[in-house]
Amino acid sequence: MPHLAFDIAFCEQLPKLQGTVRKGVFDAWEKFERLSMEQLFRDPGLKLESLKKARDPLIRTIRIDHGTRGVVLAPDTGDTYVLLRVLPHDEANRWAVKQKASINTATRGVELRDIEVLEELTPVYERVAPEPEKRLFAEYSDGQLATLGIDEMTLRQARVLTTAEQLEAFAPFFPQDQREVLEYLAAGFNPQQVWEQVVAVNLARDAEAVEPVNPTDYETAIRRTRTRIALVTGSDELRDILDKPFAAWRIFLHPSQHRVAYRPSYSGPAQITGGPGTGKTVVALHRVRHLLGHVREGDRILLTTYTNALVAALRAGLAELVDDETLRDRVDIMTVDAFAGRVVSTSRRPLRADEETTRWQLAAEAVGFTGSPQFLAQEYKHVVMAQNLRTYEEYEIAERKGRGSALQTAARPLVWRAIEEFTRGLKEDGLRTYLATCSEAADLLERKGTPYRHLVVDEAQDLHPAQWRLLRAAVPARPDDLFIAGDPHQRIYDSKVSLKAVGIKVTGRSTKMRKNYRSTHEILSWSTALLVGRPFTELEDDARNETLLGYRSALHGSGPETHAATSTDGELAALVTRVRGWLDNGVSPGEIGVSARFNKTCDAATERLLAAGIPAQRLRADRPVGDTVSVGTMHSFKGLEYRCVAVIGAHDGALPYPKAVTPVEVDRLQHEADLLAERCLLFVACTRARDNLYVSWTGRPSTFLPGT
Repeated sequence: MPHLAFDIAFCEQLPKLQGTVRKGVFDAWEKFERLSMEQLFRDPGLKLESLKKARDPLIRTIRIDHGTRGVVLAPDTGDTYVLLRVLPHDEANRWAVKQKASINTATRGVELRDIEVLEELTPVYERVAPEPEKRLFAEYSDGQLATLGIDEMTLRQARVLTTAEQLEAFAPFFPQDQREVLEYLAAGFNPQQVWEQVVAVNLARDAEAVEPVNPTDYETAIRRTRTRIALVTGSDELRDILDKPFAAWRIFLHPSQHRVAYRPSYSGPAQITGGPGTGKTVVALHRVRHLLGHVREGDRILLTTYTNALVAALRAGLAELVDDETLRDRVDIMTVDAFAGRVVSTSRRPLRADEETTRWQLAAEAVGFTGSPQFLAQEYKHVVMAQNLRTYEEYEIAERKGRGSALQTAARPLVWRAIEEFTRGLKEDGLRTYLATCSEAADLLERKGTPYRHLVVDEAQDLHPAQWRLLRAAVPARPDDLFIAGDPHQRIYDSKVSLKAVGIKVTGRSTKMRKNYRSTHEILSWSTALLVGRPFTELEDDARNETLLGYRSALHGSGPETHAATSTDGELAALVTRVRGWLDNGVSPGEIGVSARFNKTCDAATERLLAAGIPAQRLRADRPVGDTVSVGTMHSFKGLEYRCVAVIGAHDGALPYPKAVTPVEVDRLQHEADLLAERCLLFVACTRARDNLYVSWTGRPSTFLPGT
C-alpha cells in the first residue's frame, strides 16, 4: 500500500499555506492511502508527473489544487513517497528540476541537495581559492570526511572553501547531514566529536546499522530519516498537523533529542542544556510522556518552571503530546513558588517587590545599620538564603563567594541583626518572601516525605538555591528522580547555583544541545552577537563555563529588521505598519509577538494595535491566547516563541535599565551580573522569533544592540 510522508521543510511552509492548499494536501495523502501505485499514476486528479530536464528522475510533482503543485521524492522501489514542498505551479517545477536526492552512507538517512546551484558555485570558488593548505578543511583527509558521510560531490565543493563565511553561502544547498558535519568541523569540533554529535546519534536506534548502506533503498532510508521526515499513520494525526502548523515541528525529534527524552532510565538526576530554540522544553515534555508510560499506581509527576506564562505553555504542550486525559491528570504543572505555597499552606501574603526596599530600610534604621537597603537585600538573598544559614554562628563563618562588596567580620553582627529585624517584621505583619517559603517547604518535606516520584524542571537556570533545595526534597533520591532543562545564556534573574551544592549530581548524565530549530540562521547570528565572548556559569559546576561554540540554526531566511524612530508616537506607528505587513503576507495574529522592557510600553503598543483594528492582547498566564497578537514584557516572553516578533523600546534608557543594575559602589560583581542579566533579557526576547525579527527604538539605541 502506498504512503505519503512529509518532509520537515514542508511542515515549515504550513503557516504560509492557504486553507484550500492544506485541503489539497490532505486529499493527496488520502489517495496514497486508498489507491494502488498503478492507480496513483493513472489518477487524473493527482497527476503524478516526471519533469523534463530534471536532474534527478526520482523528483516528481503532484497536483495539490488549481495552480499549486507538490514536489515529491518518488523512489523506484518501495511504497513511501515524501512530500518535499508545495509551491505555485511554475515555481514548483523550477525548484524541482534542480534537486537531487541521495542516501547518506554514514547517517543512512535521505538527503536533498540543490545540485544546480552547487555546480554553478563550485567553479567560481575554485578559481579564487588559495593553495590547498590554506583552505577551510585542509587538516582533514578525504578518508576522514568520507567516514563522516561526505560523498564525492560534496567533497569537491567542500575542498574549495576557505572561510566559514563561504561555508554559509554553500550551506543552504548542501545535503542536510553533510552540511551539519561541515558546520561542526568549521566550528572547531574534531572528527570524533562530529561523529558523536551527528552520525552516532542517528545510528543509535538503528538495529540494522551494521549492514552496508544500499544507495537505492529509499524505503528503508526514509524510515531512518526521523529528524526530517514524518510518517503519518492516520487522518486525525495529519489533520492535527495541518490545523496547528506552528506546532507541527514538535513531531520531529532529532536523534540526539530522542535519545535523551526516551532513554529507558537514568541512574540519577539528568540534565540538558542548550541555547534558545534547541528543543529543551520539547525534550522535557517528551520525557514526561516517557515517564507517564512507566509510572506505577499512585505515582505522580511534578513538571515545574519559573513563571506562570511558562506553566500555561507547558500545560498546552503536554496536551498536544499526551491525548489520554487520565494520564495527564497524574502530572502537576506549576511554578516552584506555587508548589512551595501549596506545601506550606499559609495565609501569609507574599511580599511584593515594591514593598521590599521599604522593609529593608526600616530594618536598617531599627538596628543602626548605615549601609544601603540594597546591600542588605542582596546579602540576604545571595548569602543567607543561598547557603541556608539559620544562625549567626553559621553566618559568621560563611563564605561570601560572588559578592563584590567587602564586609568586615566586625560588621557581620549588625547585618545579621538587620536580617532578623526584617524577618521578624514580616512575621508580625503576616507577610512572607518567596525564598523563605521555599526554605520552609523544603523543611516540611524533609520531615513528612516526598510527594512525587518524578520531577521535570524547565528553564532551570533562573532558580535560586532555596528553590533547588525544595525540588530536591520533593522527590526521593532514586533513578529517574530529576530531569533538568536549562540555558545559562537565558539567565535573566541574578540567581546562580551549583547543583552539587544542593545535593543534585548530574555528572555523566548531562547533555548539551547545540542546534537551533526555531530561529533562522540570520536571526540567530544577529542575536548571538549580543552575548559572544561573555562567560556563563553552568548549573552543575561553578568552575566551568558554558559557551556558544557550535551553536547554529537549521533554518535559513531573512535577517532582522531595525527601525530608529524620532518619537514614541512614530515608533508605535511603525510597529502598526510592520505588524500589518506581516498580516498581509499571510501570518495569523496568533503567530505574532510584541515584546518590550516595560509594562507601560506594552500597554501603549496594545492600545495602538487595537486602535488600528489589529486584534491584540496583553500576555497573561490566566488568559487563554487566541488568534490575537500577543504583547508582553521581555520577562514574560521567556520560553515562548512566535513566527514573527517585534521588540520595541530598545533604547539606551531601557536596556540596560538603570534601576535594575546595582551601582558599582554597592557591589562590583553584582553590578556586572546585573548588566549581563539585562543583556540576556534582550537576547531572550530576540530569540523568540522564528521567521522574522523587528527591533525598534526611539532616540539613542541600546548599547547592547549589534553595531551600536
